[in-house]
Amino acid sequence: MRAPWPRLLQLAQAEVEATLRELPPRLAGTARALPVVYEPRPNQLLLDDGLAPDTLGLFVGEPRAHEDDGAGGLPPEIILFLENLWEFSERDEEIFCDEVHTTFLHELGHYLGLGEDDLEERGLD
Repeated sequence: MRAPWPRLLQLAQAEVEATLRELPPRLAGTARALPVVYEPRPNQLLLDDGLAPDTLGLFVGEPRAHEDDGAGGLPPEIILFLENLWEFSERDEEIFCDEVHTTFLHELGHYLGLGEDDLEERGLD
């Protein structure tokens, strides 16, 4: 069953907001300032850059520690690919919400400067 886009978007936005409310206040403020973009799947430009078509989420831009170094890169943001998350969750709304939660925290971790090993140690792989 394919969930309609408005339903996936509603579930994902609610889950990200719930996740933000669970964060410690200092971290929540930092996380709230980081834009979250919701897309069905990676676009052609991302695929051409080598991103896997089944990617669940992506952090783009400069990590927080490098924002003030004057590098002038892309502004930071998290992209969540909702149709990929829906398929990964086997079209189950509860699992979908859990995966949105984990993927959001994973990408937030990249913004905060954590690498893949650091994220795996925290159960966010």
